[in-house]
Amino acid sequence: MTVTFSRTDESFFGRWWWSVDRWMIAAIISITACGAILALAASPAVAERLELDTFFFARRHFTVLPIALMIMFSVSLLNRSGVRLLALICFGVSVLVMFYSLLNGTEIKGATRWVTIGGFSIQPSEFVKPSFAIVAAWIFSAWRLKEDFPGYMVAVGLYLVVVALLLMQPDVGMAVLVSVVWGLQFFLAGLPMLLVLAIGVVFISGGFAAYFNFSHVHSRIDRFFDPAGNEAYQVARSLEAFRNGGVFGRGPGEGRIKEVLPDAHADFIFAVAGEEFGLVMTLLIVGLCLFVALRGFASAFKANDLFVQLAVAGLLVQFALQAIINMASTLNLMPTKGMTLPLISYGGSSMLALAIGLGMVLALTRERPGQQNLWNSLGNKYIRGKFS
Repeated sequence: MTVTFSRTDESFFGRWWWSVDRWMIAAIISITACGAILALAASPAVAERLELDTFFFARRHFTVLPIALMIMFSVSLLNRSGVRLLALICFGVSVLVMFYSLLNGTEIKGATRWVTIGGFSIQPSEFVKPSFAIVAAWIFSAWRLKEDFPGYMVAVGLYLVVVALLLMQPDVGMAVLVSVVWGLQFFLAGLPMLLVLAIGVVFISGGFAAYFNFSHVHSRIDRFFDPAGNEAYQVARSLEAFRNGGVFGRGPGEGRIKEVLPDAHADFIFAVAGEEFGLVMTLLIVGLCLFVALRGFASAFKANDLFVQLAVAGLLVQFALQAIINMASTLNLMPTKGMTLPLISYGGSSMLALAIGLGMVLALTRERPGQQNLWNSLGNKYIRGKFS
């Protein structure tokens, strides 16, 4: 049964259907479909190697997936005030839980990033990413529209709190991702060039400090330039998977590298796609992620609303960077980083947080009566100033 809405339908869902970006929804659902196929392809081998039920990881993936989609669609129904309120609540709760995780969190591989709630392991820092992007956009836009509001000072303070919590876990990769998104939003909001240079110097200095102060960062970078050990083993097997797959792949279930690749269902699931479905599947995933990002940017800049532009830019750069980091580390183009491939890799917290972020993008980019193109607006302002 198909549900259709007439353009004259004035109901709540009718207005939502004709205002939301349906092409972006189609692309997001296509990405999740690729993730579902790859979960069935990659996770059984990992589960059996860990002496778990064959479909242990697949069953968990398919439990979280419909919840994530429902969250995304529910969030997309919100107006801009609702998005800001949701982000503020999510940010506040996530920061508090991050504090709690430092005291009573579950330690995995030397990091205390997870807390157990009701039998489920949750990584609160995943939920900080989308919520902080919205809160920062809100503060920056208020700063630009109200010169007497010290928004940039508030934004800097919140940023320092978030990064400090991430480094104490430690999660340097997440701290870098949050820093890049925050810095981009600050720049788009009208950051003076002198401060741009100062922040650039701070970020570069922070990178060197992380290398010398965090052993796992030091190890991963050294292993990237001088391959050895378990991480180099995973990257080598990953590259072998891509070579085995060729253009069209070996076929569903025919991959062999996943049987010896420890994180085949998570960080290296892109390699499983390359071996079993070949270059065709990998390019499809890249194309879909690129489409979501570019489509979202195009929609955001239709309206002359600084908050929407900063918020959507932050959320989509976050989404795109996470995909790029995962794919690049799988292809040995950068040091490995435990970051999921959006909506595809195994990881409940990551998928739910991405659903919230993409739901916010859909909500903020919905067409609204009377909105005009940003560039037309700027052109009109220039003409009025030129000839008045």
